Amino acid sequence: MALIPPFFIDTVIAIGKQTGTDAAIRKQWIGTGFIYGTFQNVNADDPTKSDYKIHLVTNKHVLNNQENIILRFNPQNGQAATDFPLALKKADGTYVWTGHQNPQVDVAVIGLNAQMLIDAGMKFSYFKSQSDILTKQNMIDEGVSEGDFIYVLGYPMGMMPSDRQHVIVRGGIIARIRDVFENRNNSFTVDSLVFPGNSGGPVIIKPEASFIQGTKVMNKAALIGIVKSYIPYTDVAISQQTGKARITFEENSGLANVETVDKITESITADIARNNVV
Repeated sequence: MALIPPFFIDTVIAIGKQTGTDAAIRKQWIGTGFIYGTFQNVNADDPTKSDYKIHLVTNKHVLNNQENIILRFNPQNGQAATDFPLALKKADGTYVWTGHQNPQVDVAVIGLNAQMLIDAGMKFSYFKSQSDILTKQNMIDEGVSEGDFIYVLGYPMGMMPSDRQHVIVRGGIIARIRDVFENRNNSFTVDSLVFPGNSGGPVIIKPEASFIQGTKVMNKAALIGIVKSYIPYTDVAISQQTGKARITFEENSGLANVETVDKITESITADIARNNVV
């Protein structure tokens, strides 16, 4: 029994950076990304298939201040993972990635060459814009609400096997989303522990067999957003002698902010427009 379609797991990519040379090479896994496919047209050679433009989706803050990154993929044949280097700047000095135009929206996208990955024998998949997502309006129509169960996929704290890429799945629930539905906020809140390394990971709504009378049943798993950041809380140590604050502690509240799929599609639209300009 599976509650997450197996190919959803294959959409998730580890993002890292590499320092040093030769024997001193060191890899640090700094974030998570996933592959999103935007429907283009029905395949002319095979009408049962469709063509998609694929993008790597992650957070702006994962890519900011980076000149180069590495993307880890698993080969189809079960051999050790392959790390693909990716320069984030073009020859003219412009970035290869496009961030959402709203500086408060933490979404960035990079166009990928799917055929290159296929030719290299890599195992990967992507969320299809026609069938595997729920936009904000879709969530409203389907009756998505606080308390609905979700999964967060990613690489918390850079946890990565040495020779393969295997994503970590954690559970949670939607903690607050009505402010997004009312257009009072761009991101919604989930109750799920996320850590550095989870940034840019997909958030999946869990299919449910049971539901309250008068509401709809969620009968499929779907992408509903991308992890933005955990929400910290601050605790202050007070001096008994002076009554003044001496030390401030910042802790993980167990809540996290999630950008909606709409912000992903808006970023992809901007990237396509930017790269199609002659």
